[in-house]
Amino acid sequence: MGVNVTMPGWVVVLLVALFPLSEIALGIFRRAKPESSRNEDRGSLRVLWIVITFSVFAAVACQWVPAARLPHLPVLRLSLFLALLIGGLVLRWAAILYLGRFFTMNVAIHDGHALVQWGMYKFVRHPSYTGMLLAFLGLGVSYWNWLSMLSLMIPITCAVANRILTEERALRTAFGAEYDAYSARTKRLIPWLL
Repeated sequence: MGVNVTMPGWVVVLLVALFPLSEIALGIFRRAKPESSRNEDRGSLRVLWIVITFSVFAAVACQWVPAARLPHLPVLRLSLFLALLIGGLVLRWAAILYLGRFFTMNVAIHDGHALVQWGMYKFVRHPSYTGMLLAFLGLGVSYWNWLSMLSLMIPITCAVANRILTEERALRTAFGAEYDAYSARTKRLIPWLL
């Protein structure tokens, strides 16, 4: 990884490790209970995990391609890495905490499920995925290699897009016109843009 400018290497390793560890914890503790929900995941979580795993390995391998290395700018590299990784994790966890019991790793509609349309969800339908993508972009920046960034971000963005479509299908089935109206006035990932 080699992101060591003004910060001890162990801090960088800890920050990078925090991301997958938090996702593993979510995978273990935040799954919908079959007795109180209807599973609508359609394998999208499995696809996402597989794509993430292979993309991270590809990014690590590609960082050694000399022709794809970016100019040596250690302060910019560290600043972007930290801002994107930490900002992405904070946004992801804020969105998860905001949804509370309605957030699960597998796509599911719960008994008594409500469509959350306030707070950050007033502007973006999937802020936890925005946070995830920002954190992965931060990880990509840590390699400081455009080929690593592409091999990380393109497949993961495609897998997240698939996951979003799966979620939106489930929400549209559950909430009908209410979800259609919500979708018409919000964006999926970036307020007013995307």
